[in-house]
Amino acid sequence: MKILLTLVLLFISISVFPQKRVNPVIKNYGGIFEIPYADEKPDPKLQYNIVIEVERANATPDSVNWALHNVARMLNLHAMGDVPKNKLHVVLAIHGGASYTVMNNDAYKAKYGVDNPNLGLYQELQQAGVKMFICGQSMIARDIDPNKTVPEVKIATSMLTTLTTYQLKGYALLKF
Repeated sequence: MKILLTLVLLFISISVFPQKRVNPVIKNYGGIFEIPYADEKPDPKLQYNIVIEVERANATPDSVNWALHNVARMLNLHAMGDVPKNKLHVVLAIHGGASYTVMNNDAYKAKYGVDNPNLGLYQELQQAGVKMFICGQSMIARDIDPNKTVPEVKIATSMLTTLTTYQLKGYALLKF
């Protein structure tokens, strides 16, 4: 009976006090919920060095890339956990289906017939200090013109060498 009562009270409290998403760093993407009762939280005393393999393609050409959106969520989560900006170092190694997201608006529109929905997110990620690299191998394999990419993303020899280089520098690896 206690369990049932607890569940009912929890359900009522959630429905009466719906939470709003917050965006402490990446203002227009990656909204998160505050969890003040969490037992496990980011440690603001640590240095967070993270390299992320971004390879998932857009669900549809007119939607923001899920993997890039998840990077925004991760930045917002760490900021909400009071990790200072100078202790959060994030590097993206973009390849595979996500490669098309780095095309400038004209090139993207020529390929898909819609504006590139990722442009604002790339700008906000750069403003937050994220280093972003597109795999040169993926660009060639997908016929992406290096002169028609967003300026926020730089070209790397490959995703493979970017990941191994940053891992050897002590960066934790995530894959989205």
